[in-house]
Amino acid sequence: MIDMTKGSISKLLLMFTIPMFIGSVFQQLYNVVDRMIVGQFIGEKALAAVGASFSVVFLLIALAMGATMGVSVLVSQYYGAKNYKKVRLCVETSYLFMTVISLALMLIGFLCNDFILRQLNTPVEILADAELYLNTLFAGMFLFFGYNLVSAILRGLGDSSTPLYLLIISTLVNIVLDLVFVIYFQWGVFGAAFATIISQGVSFLGGLYYLQRINRLFRVNYWQLRFDREIFTRSMQIGLPSGVQQMLVAAGMMVLHRLVNGFGINALAAFTAAGSIDAFAMMPAMNLSMAMSTFVGQNIGAGKQDRVQGAVKAGLLMAASIASAVSLVVVFFSKWLLLIFTSEPAVLAIGRDYLHIVGSFYLPFMLMFIYTGVLRGAGDTFIPTLLTV
Repeated sequence: MIDMTKGSISKLLLMFTIPMFIGSVFQQLYNVVDRMIVGQFIGEKALAAVGASFSVVFLLIALAMGATMGVSVLVSQYYGAKNYKKVRLCVETSYLFMTVISLALMLIGFLCNDFILRQLNTPVEILADAELYLNTLFAGMFLFFGYNLVSAILRGLGDSSTPLYLLIISTLVNIVLDLVFVIYFQWGVFGAAFATIISQGVSFLGGLYYLQRINRLFRVNYWQLRFDREIFTRSMQIGLPSGVQQMLVAAGMMVLHRLVNGFGINALAAFTAAGSIDAFAMMPAMNLSMAMSTFVGQNIGAGKQDRVQGAVKAGLLMAASIASAVSLVVVFFSKWLLLIFTSEPAVLAIGRDYLHIVGSFYLPFMLMFIYTGVLRGAGDTFIPTLLTV
């Protein structure tokens, strides 16, 4: 067995993490570009309308992460064990499940959109725009889940570069379409949401093309997909607790949004802008956590458990260094970061207070992500879920 030093393990983790981090930056740009263009060219009411939808979108992201986490872990374990037949069967099963859950959520979203926003105490003057924005995103639910699934499969195979290249292209498409739809056609929040789902479709279809045409080992027939109950059950056992964990966070976010909405449009606009910055700040830890899951899953599948302990130490050191640097930037440059979204003085003042408080606590959050990533990669998601509860 090859001796893996602390330095070499750190390099391997970085090889997993850096492409995923860059990919997450571009993925976040979907929402951030929407908010930047809407806030700067339409106004704080439109920015607040997009922000009012955030907790619902966050819930959908949590569902997607839970639905695909189990797939990524199983693919990494089967691939590490060189059981390619099981890898292909896992891919086919996940395609079928993804189709059903995305269509079901699209229908539920259309039916419950107005009710959810009203329960979140969304200000009446932005309710129509918030509903329009969400309904447009719900219409593209299949593309949203599809992209996340394809990315999870590729990460499980240890390939984090291909999703990155596809995502960069689609993000550039999103930026161009945002400018065209919002500024030139003046479609408002609908244009921002429409640009987002088109761009997600680019990522999804590009990923499918890669899996089908380039990587022949995992080519599947879409008209003869097989559903394996055992793989589905194992995937849910691994992914569902993680999904529940993220959904609990999303539920807390929805309660918080209801409280923020009660303070008016300026507070909601500030929360929207500051929340975008906060999401960017947390991305390094989240990506490092996903890298830990993939690294641990592949090494457990290959029977090389001794590498896991070294990965934990390297991951904690990397997370602590990143957290310290990110906290300093967010706390001391909060005003300049917020100016990207708005120049309204009242909104800036509230947003700065938010970032000063949240930015001071990144270290414990980022260290937590390392441990949860290790546990997920080992297939043990009960403890992370229990801690979240």
